[in-house]
Amino acid sequence: MSTSTLLAVIIAAVVVIAVAAVAASMFTRRRKLRERFGPEYERTMGDAGSRMAGERELRAREKRHDALDIKPLDSSVRDRYTRDWASAQEEFVDRPEDAVHDADRLVTSLMHERGYPTQDFDQQLKDLSVEHGRTLEHYRAAHDVEALSTRHEATTEQ
Repeated sequence: MSTSTLLAVIIAAVVVIAVAAVAASMFTRRRKLRERFGPEYERTMGDAGSRMAGERELRAREKRHDALDIKPLDSSVRDRYTRDWASAQEEFVDRPEDAVHDADRLVTSLMHERGYPTQDFDQQLKDLSVEHGRTLEHYRAAHDVEALSTRHEATTEQ
């Protein structure tokens, strides 16, 4: 076998290995994003218009989230939030609109106390999606009901 033939075979093998490594890396990164974000992965892919743009958005969320100073709640604060949440649930029977507003304020307060920025609802969703992507749809729905309730358009079935 001539030197040029051997060189061509080696170069072709290196190219195939490099392409396989890149494909494996992309597959692994995609799988990790799907696992981490849950249903939020598909939602973001749909909103972004392309898989590359969507995955870039999710990686940006991870980077932003990593820069936040998220703190766990100590047990006394957690107990207070548990009591306040139970109170909001009890209040729902007699005053559903007030209960929905109280619950929304309670969640926002909890987020703030843990270290999440709370000024912009869309940014809240993005920040929460990194660790709570599987429950985010419930939060979106509850926030939508709270907005309807503010305009006195919500029903107890929502």
